[in-house]
Amino acid sequence: MRERPEGIGEPELGDALRGWGIDVASWTYEPVGFGDYHWTADDARGRRWFVTVADLAHKSHCGAGADAAFEGLSRAMDTALALRERAGRDFVVAPVPAASGGTVHRVGARYGVSVFPHADGVAGRFGDRLGARERGAVLDTLAVLHRTPPPEPTPRVRLALPGRAALESALAGLRDPWQGGPYAGRARELTREHAGVLRRRLDEFDRRAGALEGAGGERVVTHGEPHPGNLLRQGAGYALVDWDTVGLALPERDLWLVATGPEDLDRYQDATGRRPDPEALALHGLRWRLADVAAYLGDFRSPHTATSDSDLAWRSLAGTVRALAEAG
Repeated sequence: MRERPEGIGEPELGDALRGWGIDVASWTYEPVGFGDYHWTADDARGRRWFVTVADLAHKSHCGAGADAAFEGLSRAMDTALALRERAGRDFVVAPVPAASGGTVHRVGARYGVSVFPHADGVAGRFGDRLGARERGAVLDTLAVLHRTPPPEPTPRVRLALPGRAALESALAGLRDPWQGGPYAGRARELTREHAGVLRRRLDEFDRRAGALEGAGGERVVTHGEPHPGNLLRQGAGYALVDWDTVGLALPERDLWLVATGPEDLDRYQDATGRRPDPEALALHGLRWRLADVAAYLGDFRSPHTATSDSDLAWRSLAGTVRALAEAG
């Protein structure tokens, strides 16, 4: 996030990091990513750490409400740690456990803090395009992940659409003004203009999800968001960061973000013995976009202010809605 969070800063984080035995000498806020807040911290012993602050009110994929989101986020971080430490998956950038053994520390009612070793590498950006060689390297990494036996804490990901209630509420509430803040009116007009498209895509999602649920299929450990923004190039390969979306799911949950053609699908099949299902790839792409729309509309119908983050959210919402319209 570009803007710093409200109600938590370096003093509170310094207190939290004592649970890891870390005495911070200097802080740098890192305006990267979208959703969580990040700092680098240098300690008195010359070590560097990457500190992530999750706003539990905006972690609905981890659980409904701050307490459930904290529990879900803890399971996700515990899974990442197990993948690296017990399964030996070095491409997992996993959190460091605190002295208590926990991977997430609660700060007040709203925030959860995790600490990571500072990983070297070249970070990508969401929206970057990978060449064939880069896609191959990522697919090879995902194939290894998908063949890994799931650690005990691994959450199970349902095919149900995250945030669906917020999207349906927005579609049902178009006759009344939206009063959340400066982007509420624009979000209402965008939704009103494309309401028919959004309803049709919801119906399409239900048809596709119903068919896949009935067909079964093996669930594997998936990262959830292996896009370039969560990739860290290290030599010829990649490490994966941001494991809060890890979960047991169909492998296509990851693959739709990486595979772009038959050659990519062939490569994955050669590595795993499983041919990706085009229907499952299409479903997960649709699920991603609808979930984004639902999250943005929920935010813009709630109290908000004009910031660089809300401006980015507005542009992302508009682009996603128009992409849904162009696709169907």
